[in-house]
Amino acid sequence: MNHLRYRLRRLDQTPYVTVGLIGLMVIVFLAMTLAGGSTNGSVLIEFGAKLNPLIQQGQWWRLVTPIFLHIGFTHILMNMITLYFVGMQLEVAFGHGRYLAIFLVSGIGGNVASFCFSDSLSAGASTAIFGLFGAFMMLGESFWQNPVIRSLARTFLAFVVMNLAFDVFTPGIDLAGHVGGLFAGFFVAYLVGVPRIGRVSVIKRVIASIVLIGGLVWLYLHGMAQ
Repeated sequence: MNHLRYRLRRLDQTPYVTVGLIGLMVIVFLAMTLAGGSTNGSVLIEFGAKLNPLIQQGQWWRLVTPIFLHIGFTHILMNMITLYFVGMQLEVAFGHGRYLAIFLVSGIGGNVASFCFSDSLSAGASTAIFGLFGAFMMLGESFWQNPVIRSLARTFLAFVVMNLAFDVFTPGIDLAGHVGGLFAGFFVAYLVGVPRIGRVSVIKRVIASIVLIGGLVWLYLHGMAQ
């Protein structure tokens, strides 16, 4: 019995969701490469990249599938390195299910924002990764008295500011998607809570839910109306 408990505790501390997400994205990238190349526009569209006219025609899943696609080797390499080091920390903090919810909702939120504000063909896990940064900001706000969390939050805040500044001056970067993912991750982290660290007030969770759901609905409807 003690051995089983030890194994279960070890499994609980293993970031298998993060590793699984990375594995899935690598498989998709290889499939895209075999299909004609991950930088090929036709291949990207076939695999589900975000393309506004097709979403407006009813292909709503293109707000989800871009999370798992990448455009070129450098794109996936940088995103997977970031996802591994950021994800394994947050997965332990939030737990596997809550962490996965943050990742997916952030990615969708970023793609909805991109759908509303950007007409470009886009793909990548960056929307979800920025959402993980947003979750770190939530931890910093809710548990500022914890010196470790406070230090991590400051570090990631500086990293986010630098990345957004870089986005502004770099052509082809989906700034709307990154900002949308950041805010989605910040609010969904309140919604799911983080019982492994501490309690988040009901008022904060209710407000976050209203802002998150209301914001996503408004952005989606606005994008459909364009």
